[in-house]
Amino acid sequence: MPKSILDLIGNTPMVQSKVLNSNPNVKLLFKLEGHNPGGSVKDRPALNMIKSGLERGDFDRNSKLIEATSGNTGIALAMAAGIYGLNIELVMPENSTRERVQTMQAYGAKVILTPAEIGIEGARDYVMNKVSNDGYVMLDQFGNNDNWKAHYQTTGPEIWKDTEGEITHFVSSMGTTGTITGTSTYLKEKKSDIKIIGVQPEEGSRIPGIRKWSPDYVPSIYDSKKVDEIRFVSEKEAIQMSRKLASQEGIFSGISSGGAATIALKLASEIEEGTIVSIVCDRGDRYLSSKIF
Repeated sequence: MPKSILDLIGNTPMVQSKVLNSNPNVKLLFKLEGHNPGGSVKDRPALNMIKSGLERGDFDRNSKLIEATSGNTGIALAMAAGIYGLNIELVMPENSTRERVQTMQAYGAKVILTPAEIGIEGARDYVMNKVSNDGYVMLDQFGNNDNWKAHYQTTGPEIWKDTEGEITHFVSSMGTTGTITGTSTYLKEKKSDIKIIGVQPEEGSRIPGIRKWSPDYVPSIYDSKKVDEIRFVSEKEAIQMSRKLASQEGIFSGISSGGAATIALKLASEIEEGTIVSIVCDRGDRYLSSKIF
């Protein structure tokens, strides 16, 4: 029987670094989340937030859904909402790439752009105001447990299965923190000594999709006990690695994936042996109008 496009979310492939990793005793694997139908890792939580919210009765087809996003979550929500017949308004900073805005609109969503200088925090404040005063329902990827549970239910089990339980380190950029929280929860249930490394931007660096949150905006789904170490990466390093991934490994991805890969490769050079899995969270084609490529 033919599948819905939503049935193709998950079970993304992993490939081994054949060029950039120079430690023969370390296997470095990239999990290619750009192979999801919406083009990013955010397809997983977007589907779970919409499906679970509908099942609980949190909203229905008459509801006015709204969400703040830096890009990938909005694209995934627009895709899923269209299939479920839901109206959704997506709010993002005006310096987001045109490709991301156009993709959301192509899926049928309304897009509101907030001033670049107030960033994603400003977009979140805009959404909270609409929820408080205009009867909107927020999916709240930053505080919705269906976000991290999507990765507990799918990403973690896939990684464990595909590495045959040999994974020793997991590296993920941190935005909403859903990917790292859910995947860590599952992997540490399987093997408690797996090291979970989160990646955030250095002070002064702006990397789309990953954040070093100010205290008032730390996602409530984040559990610091699930992350063994946080490492920092510069915008320059992340951009350079995105280019290297494309030109040397054939992996075309965005800057947050470059940031995670930067840390994963440093880690590979530090440890004697092991199996590292690094999340490649999206595809590079939605950044072609930016300075990355």
